[in-house]
Amino acid sequence: MTAFATLTTPLTTSLTKKPLPAGQPREWYVSHNRRLKAMRLAIALLDAGVYTPAQAHNVRIRSTAARIGVHPPSNTTCHLVRSLIRHHA
Repeated sequence: MTAFATLTTPLTTSLTKKPLPAGQPREWYVSHNRRLKAMRLAIALLDAGVYTPAQAHNVRIRSTAARIGVHPPSNTTCHLVRSLIRHHA
């Protein structure tokens, strides 16, 4: 199986989550989870054909979140998604 086929094949099994490291301040966990959510949203938007930050309005990001089953993102998370898309291009 080629690497391309591996990346485009949808996951049929759920991935096991590893626990986050203990002892970090609460802000660390909040920013960590925000970055993970932003990465998931950015990947979904790129898969949907959104390649520039100008195409990624808050409404589009939030509708993508609903489509992939993620809680609606905050304005800060939407900004982070646009930043990730900007760095992709």
